[in-house]
Amino acid sequence: MLSTEISPLPGARVVTGLRTHARAARRLALIALSGSIALPASVQMLAERAATREETLPYAIAALLLSLASVPALAATQAVWGVRMRRVRRRELELYAVTAAPLTRALSRLGVAACWAVTLLLGYTVPRLFRESGLYGTADTLTRAVELLTLAGYVAAVFFATWWARGALSTLAGIARSGHSPGDPWDPDNARHPAEPNQPRTQTPHPGGPTTPDAPTLPFTTPTPTATASATERAKPYRMKATIRTARRPAITWTVTILAVIALLGGRAHLWEPAALTVGALLLTALVCGVVTGE
Repeated sequence: MLSTEISPLPGARVVTGLRTHARAARRLALIALSGSIALPASVQMLAERAATREETLPYAIAALLLSLASVPALAATQAVWGVRMRRVRRRELELYAVTAAPLTRALSRLGVAACWAVTLLLGYTVPRLFRESGLYGTADTLTRAVELLTLAGYVAAVFFATWWARGALSTLAGIARSGHSPGDPWDPDNARHPAEPNQPRTQTPHPGGPTTPDAPTLPFTTPTPTATASATERAKPYRMKATIRTARRPAITWTVTILAVIALLGGRAHLWEPAALTVGALLLTALVCGVVTGE
């Protein structure tokens, strides 16, 4: 039986569907993260370059609305992402007795926490924009709200640091106890017995081919399996190249998104002074690349 005709293993379709939903939730969460940083940073840069108070006020209102919308958007998207990833890990543990990339999860959690900190820091600068626009009462009210939010942020940071350190230490301890991961048991590369690493694999004879070397062969019958095998071997590199290109495309677009967001943050921190058109181009690049990843 050809490998393409083998029926899927038990649970494979369920795991594939769960992984697809988890990737979609991760993509939405990353879009919310990049947007919650890129949009307020761009608006605040444009507000600082306004010549009059009347020109500063619309940007200040927009920055306030973006800051208020970013917190629930981040919380909702990351909650959905976490729930779906836990479903994937639970199902993988039931089927394969292993879960993938624990160290990657620890690093991704640390990166998400850093994005939360940057988002809150951008929101803390909103009262100054209202003060520059002449609305001193609104600026004082927002300043008191920012002080309360700062205290809540400190408490949340302490809880996150404790939770993250506990998870990271338990992950490292589990890796030290278990040693090397056995990998996916359904992977054909793991079918070879560990005690015989150099034993060649036995080839299953073709149903229509000869069973013994002395079996008679009819004309025009033997080239068919050979031609099929050679065509298959010739097609494998092309499929592999297409798979590599498909896997690289989201990585490239997310890299461009990260670079654009970092450039906007650098301009907001006055590390460089981009022009207004450059700010708009960087913002458009960050949003478009985040949306069209095709992940």
